[in-house]
Amino acid sequence: MSEEPVGRDRDQQGARPLPPRLDPRAGGRPRQRTGSSPAGLREPAGRRRLVLGSRVVAGLLSVLLLAGSGWGWYLGRVADATVNRTDAIPTEGNDGDGEAMNLLLVGNDSRSSLTEEQLAELNAGTDSGINTDTIILVHVPADGSRASFVSFPRDSWVEIPGHGEDKLNAAYAYGYTNAEAGSEAAREAAGAQLLVQTISRLTGLQIDHYAEVDLLGFFELSSVVGGVEVNLCEAVDDREWSGAFFPAGPQTISGADALKFVRQRHGLPGGDFDRIVRQQVFIAGVLRKMLSEDVLLDLGKQRQLVQAAAESLTVDQDLNLLQLAEQMQSVTTGSIEFQTVPNLGIDREGAASIVRLEDEATLERFFAELSSEPEEAPAEDAAPPEAADPADVPVAVFNGSGTGGLAADAQAELEDGGFPVVSTGNADSSGYEQTEIRHAAGDEALAAALAAVVPGAVVRVVDDAEPGTVQLVLGADFNGVGEAVTAQPPSAPAEGEDARTAADTGCIN
Repeated sequence: MSEEPVGRDRDQQGARPLPPRLDPRAGGRPRQRTGSSPAGLREPAGRRRLVLGSRVVAGLLSVLLLAGSGWGWYLGRVADATVNRTDAIPTEGNDGDGEAMNLLLVGNDSRSSLTEEQLAELNAGTDSGINTDTIILVHVPADGSRASFVSFPRDSWVEIPGHGEDKLNAAYAYGYTNAEAGSEAAREAAGAQLLVQTISRLTGLQIDHYAEVDLLGFFELSSVVGGVEVNLCEAVDDREWSGAFFPAGPQTISGADALKFVRQRHGLPGGDFDRIVRQQVFIAGVLRKMLSEDVLLDLGKQRQLVQAAAESLTVDQDLNLLQLAEQMQSVTTGSIEFQTVPNLGIDREGAASIVRLEDEATLERFFAELSSEPEEAPAEDAAPPEAADPADVPVAVFNGSGTGGLAADAQAELEDGGFPVVSTGNADSSGYEQTEIRHAAGDEALAAALAAVVPGAVVRVVDDAEPGTVQLVLGADFNGVGEAVTAQPPSAPAEGEDARTAADTGCIN
């Protein structure tokens, strides 16, 4: 969703026609009767509310019944008959664990399919190639309880497999231009695959699905749902560049105005970062409308919505849009979160202006927390292991605190307490903040005995611990045997920039 709108080359024959067997039945919605009662008398307010409530319930039930009798299947066929497919998921360089679903949502900045009139109407300028200027990772856990949209700035400085460091939005172009001679579809697939590999390497997550957005088709969604409400803190006038010209405050936008809204970056305090927020807010507004009663109770609008979405997308070979919708059926607007990948802001790399991302450890923690599943409550009847006798607990002491002589002091104190110390030495690092007790699987009783005299130490099962011997790794928080370690402040979750949910309607730049 760049400042220059997207318009991908699609099937040379245009959008695929819907097979006749899937065409909707002709005819409009039945006209509602006027008047409140057979005699034209006004019904009591309480009865009107009851009737209205009954109609809403009946409408919801009808949707459920129709879904069970084939409506959902029908919508799925409409989507499959319309959506374009590409071989976007690579067979290697895309690794990760877990049962969650990760979808890469991409907006391409090519405008080769726009007419001269459309270019002029949308302030689109000329075609600028095939860079991807909108890159969003959509993460949905296995239980479908929430959804996380993480935006990546187009100028993020990253490692692109096989091409070294470069801006993230160049990954697709590298794959496309360096593809072996073949069809246009094969080149597009190569571009998508390299972008997927780049994001997988950056996040440590496996990308399961890919969806590339034709922006002109995508913004038709805003018209189908009756426009999208946005809220600007200040009036904007960017008619020279994006064409955006909006007053301050809440307002409903659709069509060309929606495209101008998400394209603007000139004149905004945060530049491209504010444009990312605009993209997130617009998507959130579409989702709010899709989850509203206006859509949920209107079967005709549901069909229009599905067809408009399908026509705006090019997806991987295996993405089933109906299954995706079913997986997210329990998601509410308050559980749909938008944020930008943690970064250090604008920087320079040679002559290029880039966005410097946070260090590898911060990114690893951010995406690990993003993809972590809720922890199961421990079984109530699980009793802690019974501690062994100290005389039966051989201990190897390693100093990782950075304080010289601490291992020898700990050895003396342990031996005074009856623990046999089999060795002392330095740990693999002098930067341990927390004291750790490490042991092999099956030695829980031995570790419990040592943990009793070093309260607060982190107890871990490790593969390299010798069975029958417990390792004590001294950290900066170690205060001596028999003393509790210094309490660590709780680690703040790694959050991206501008975290907000789809329910948030506060003003933005």
